[in-house]
Amino acid sequence: MSAEGPLATLEVAAFSVRLANFGYEADGHAIVRLLDAYARDPMGGGEGLATQVAERLPMALHAFPGAFSVLAFAGAVPVGLANCFTGFSTFAARPLVNIHDLVVLSPYRGKGVGSALMVAVEDEARTRGACKVTLEVLSGNAPAKALYRAQGYRDYALDPEAGTAQFWEKKL
Repeated sequence: MSAEGPLATLEVAAFSVRLANFGYEADGHAIVRLLDAYARDPMGGGEGLATQVAERLPMALHAFPGAFSVLAFAGAVPVGLANCFTGFSTFAARPLVNIHDLVVLSPYRGKGVGSALMVAVEDEARTRGACKVTLEVLSGNAPAKALYRAQGYRDYALDPEAGTAQFWEKKL
């Protein structure tokens, strides 16, 4: 799914889904608004974005190599967002795409927006030659886990005997 290609906008049910243009002010505002809604949700930590983060986010994404976002719209209203980053799989010697944030505004959940975003991300990942798409999910986020399972995502394991991968962090 290329911003310039013939599939620049993918229509899914009553929603349109397309790559965000980080240099387009309206897309930048949509990204900030949607990510702030996610941050305020209990699954996003329950606190809105800091003002300085909101102010620099669109241009920081624009400047970050391999970053891309997909926006979903109900008519002209932005209702969903996937922020993604291209990484690299050393085991496959190919790019991979990580869905870092997946946001669907509460009134639009359960209506296909999340699925449409994920299809668009997978299409873009294929365009970038990625070998896989990865994501993180909180263990208690049952609706998100159900969506991801329905899309074919599973716990990551090289060998089931060794267990599944865990996502850890150390804040700096």
